[in-house]
Amino acid sequence: MKKLFRIATLGILLLPVSASAVTIDNVGSTLGLGSADLKQTVINIIQWVLGLLGLIAVVMIILGSIIAATSADSDRGEAAKRTITAAVIGLIVILLAWAIVTFVIGATSNVTK
Repeated sequence: MKKLFRIATLGILLLPVSASAVTIDNVGSTLGLGSADLKQTVINIIQWVLGLLGLIAVVMIILGSIIAATSADSDRGEAAKRTITAAVIGLIVILLAWAIVTFVIGATSNVTK
């Protein structure tokens, strides 16, 4: 409890220091954001996150396949099948999310210009 209190006190004391680092003039360059378009930056972040999640799903499929191939008992084999099934469902959801994002970007690109 004492440690949590010390951390909270330190956070409260450092808050004005971090708040004074941001100026109202040219906030993007102060925070190191650059001059990139906000819409394109958000699109890049979403695509990066979806790509990372897709990579994790593929790794889970491979991991489940290795466990299924090396399992000697049926319990481990069933757990591997559940892992593969969950990873495939996750990959399908990720691909659908990517398709929805792509569709929304295409639909709104003509509206904002």
